[in-house]
Amino acid sequence: MQYSDTIYVAMDESEIPQLPQESLYSSYIKRIVDIFLAIFLLILFSPIALIVAIAIKLNSKGPVLADTPERVGRRGKLFNFHKFRSMYANSHYILRTDVKFKKLYAEYKKNSFKLTEDPRITSVGRVIRKYSLDELPQFINVIKGEMSVVGPRAYYPDELEEQQRKYPQTRPMVKKVLSVRPGITGLWQISGRSEVNFDKRIAIDAYYVDNMSFLSDVIIILKTPWAMISAKGAV
Repeated sequence: MQYSDTIYVAMDESEIPQLPQESLYSSYIKRIVDIFLAIFLLILFSPIALIVAIAIKLNSKGPVLADTPERVGRRGKLFNFHKFRSMYANSHYILRTDVKFKKLYAEYKKNSFKLTEDPRITSVGRVIRKYSLDELPQFINVIKGEMSVVGPRAYYPDELEEQQRKYPQTRPMVKKVLSVRPGITGLWQISGRSEVNFDKRIAIDAYYVDNMSFLSDVIIILKTPWAMISAKGAV
């Protein structure tokens, strides 16, 4: 059973600001580059993806892909987020609904929807999360048009709702971030990943939207492997 009891509501078209002076790149070229790059990287990393899938099945019971809640995409539309399972099955739903995890859920929300020591993560999960290998299936989201290779973080609905209550000054930045597709990697990832609190993270995402260009995307893509290898800020 997946968690779906969220108070988040997708925004109306009028509430989502358009990109400032949309360029040819942000309007058309970025999407074409996304499709070709996602297909290429899926083929390139398919042997690693196969090894990860086998390791997950041997390590714990449950599906290969995570049963995560939907994420918030472009214009506030929710979409199914593809990711290798790094936790025990049904962990997201149990954390939010089981009274035994009430204190842990409170800590989770307080810590920008992250847990430094998360008992739900499997032994294989710790490895694939550390090096972002759990994110390989997201290239499918890119091909489907739900994500981009480079973009803002894909937030949980309840995360956005809770964090905007905690940081009300971020609401204009959230609207700006939701005007584009979320990314597999982004400026937020190469700038500290989980070590960055929401108010700073959403500011980084909004800055990316304001300064989106082919060159900035290339730079982010080139810096991403080091962020993965160093595992800085990964939880």
